[in-house]
Amino acid sequence: MDTSLQTALLATQSLGPVKAPSGAGNAGAATKAAKDFESVFISQFLGSMFSGISTDGPFGGGEGEEMFRSMMVNEYGKSMQARGGFGLAAAVTKQLLSHQEAAPAQ
Repeated sequence: MDTSLQTALLATQSLGPVKAPSGAGNAGAATKAAKDFESVFISQFLGSMFSGISTDGPFGGGEGEEMFRSMMVNEYGKSMQARGGFGLAAAVTKQLLSHQEAAPAQ
């Protein structure tokens, strides 16, 4: 599993239960985690699209291009998510908050 995907998943798991649905701190954390998750999802989606592109040719970047391609794809994913993405962040945020509300209070 990609380390950025693991980071996003750990961020979603580290959210504590919400005592009230209007908890701004956890709602903000849930929104950030959902946006991070969507960014990683888009990066994975784009990564498979870029995997078949070779770097050969007179203007190809060779080994250097291959080495930094994952960073470029991650930045594409962040940029696409910031511009609206696929619309996953809202659905993921809603699910995270509903799971927190259903969790027993500690």
